[in-house]
Amino acid sequence: MKTISCMNIDDELLYSSGGDIKKYKKGELVYREGDHALYYFQIREGKVKLNNYGDEGKEFIHNIFGGKQSFGDSMLFLDKFYPTNAVCIEASEIIRVPKDRFIELIKIHPHLSLEMNACLSQRLYFKAIMLQSMASLNPASRLKGLLDYLKSYHDDSCGSCFQVGLTRQQIANLVGLRVETVIRALKKMEKEGNVKIENRKIVY
Repeated sequence: MKTISCMNIDDELLYSSGGDIKKYKKGELVYREGDHALYYFQIREGKVKLNNYGDEGKEFIHNIFGGKQSFGDSMLFLDKFYPTNAVCIEASEIIRVPKDRFIELIKIHPHLSLEMNACLSQRLYFKAIMLQSMASLNPASRLKGLLDYLKSYHDDSCGSCFQVGLTRQQIANLVGLRVETVIRALKKMEKEGNVKIENRKIVY
């Protein structure tokens, strides 16, 4: 499944620019909300979520990234703190390139700058779609907004064969709903023929 990111720089190019690989355990922080951006991060293996917590301790997931994807890029160009945590949701290997070396890299290779602009634009588009969906009080409408977006970046061209690679809890945290509400909404959508549940996997 494609998640909401598209930046994928050749590993060897990153290594030649001072990149190294760091291994993280499941649940380990890559960076914390409030940290300064010091590195470009690209996942070699594993998955990472960007999250933070509300006043009542409720988790909100902003995005989930997988192999060959980057995260936290926009903060490299701003003198601002990270607004989210980055947490590994499984054991991961992540390539890190120091900020100054990465800036030099995209100066030497302008096509990377264009690719990064396209990726940042894609993420802004995702945010706009999700804000529009979350304005709805109807849980099914929120889910449909997320599923439509994820499916739009799916490689296969068949109609209803997109398998959603997220847990119910992750979906709930992405759309700002309780997991029980997501489960009920999915059952309703299944009865209406809008999704299929196959071996507990959501097919859209």
